[in-house]
Amino acid sequence: MTFTHRPHRDRRRFLQTAIAGTGSALGGWALMATGQEKPPAQGPAYGAAEPLLIEPSIVNTMPMHRDKMRVTKLETMLIKPRWLFLKIHTDAGIVGWGEPIVEGRAKTVATAIEELGEYLIGKDPRDITHHWQAMYRHAFYRGGPVLTSAISGIDMALWDIKGKALGVPVYELLGGPTRGRVRVYAHARSPEMLQQRKAEGFRAFKTGVQNSTRSGIVASPAFIAQAVDAFAALREAGGNDVDIGIDFHGAISPQNAKLLIRAYEPYQPMFIEEPVACQNVDVMAEIARSTHLPIATGERIFTKWGFREILEKGAASILQPDLCHAGGITEVRLIAGMAESYYAAIAPHNPLGPISLAAGLQIAAAIPNFLCQEQVSLGEGYLKQPFKVRDGYIDVPVGPGLGIEVDEDALKDLIGHDWQNKQTFDPIDGSVVDW
Repeated sequence: MTFTHRPHRDRRRFLQTAIAGTGSALGGWALMATGQEKPPAQGPAYGAAEPLLIEPSIVNTMPMHRDKMRVTKLETMLIKPRWLFLKIHTDAGIVGWGEPIVEGRAKTVATAIEELGEYLIGKDPRDITHHWQAMYRHAFYRGGPVLTSAISGIDMALWDIKGKALGVPVYELLGGPTRGRVRVYAHARSPEMLQQRKAEGFRAFKTGVQNSTRSGIVASPAFIAQAVDAFAALREAGGNDVDIGIDFHGAISPQNAKLLIRAYEPYQPMFIEEPVACQNVDVMAEIARSTHLPIATGERIFTKWGFREILEKGAASILQPDLCHAGGITEVRLIAGMAESYYAAIAPHNPLGPISLAAGLQIAAAIPNFLCQEQVSLGEGYLKQPFKVRDGYIDVPVGPGLGIEVDEDALKDLIGHDWQNKQTFDPIDGSVVDW
């Protein structure tokens, strides 16, 4: 191939033609090059180069490279047992589903959705990253559980709409699948429950510290022994071919956490979740360095900025962002990328509904450093085709968007709840304790 030198004037004419053609292709945008032969009166001299004049009307306008689609309505529904569903309508007849919630604050988040709707209605739902930035950054007081949970649910629904509009699952839009099946885990509080869930097809589980609210600031030897015996019973019931994580729920004092972890080590839990309050990052990092057991955290951490300190300080090797709280699919994909650079795994938190699970499955299918997905509902009574577990895995969904179809007829009998957070007090002195 030969390259021929062209005079500067020819290059200028080429640019004029190309830019004018682009303006025409973008639906008549007024993007023009001047035909003047003299250099601009002001600004740096670039020989015979001429200025580009951009009409003010296109500033802050997204590219018009596709048919128009607009958001027309945001609809929230309180769904039993404690969930909040979001349905975003468009003028194209495509709807998207999301699950924005702060447990015990569903009505507060519904109000936040209504406020964000003032921005979103009339916008193209497919400009997902742009909308995320606008909703987050146009709030002077950024972050926190209410705002990021509201954004999370909206983000899920927008990805659902975009996938449906293009006829592909969300994971295809995130770079394509990295796996064909997604490992999931169930909750088990007793040996009997674990054996029942194992019979249902689960091979990974999570439990809690027995009587954790009674551990106090300095636990007795009897408390430590009882807690460890309870986990040993689960290990015996499940056998060595299952994984069992332990959730400390951030409710254990640092000194008790260290005692418990040391005592649990012979039973090889899959991970220790929130051994101390998640904001106590330095202590969590100290605990992580003192044990060979993986430390996990993330359900009460919001956005990439919240996870940065955890990664930088080595406080956890398993991150558990909740797609209903941490910023939705858009943000959790970024968090997963950050985690990969620190050789950390992702195990999305989800004690919520099937829309949240569907979003988690899309993330799991698109990232390389996925570990396991939490779930408490496979969608029976909520989805027309609930998910199924086989040998501890759910097949990656192949339907467009989130890959689910919500059973709106079934939801009619599930509308409304007044679920509140537990109010726990020490049984001896009546003081407030974490739950």
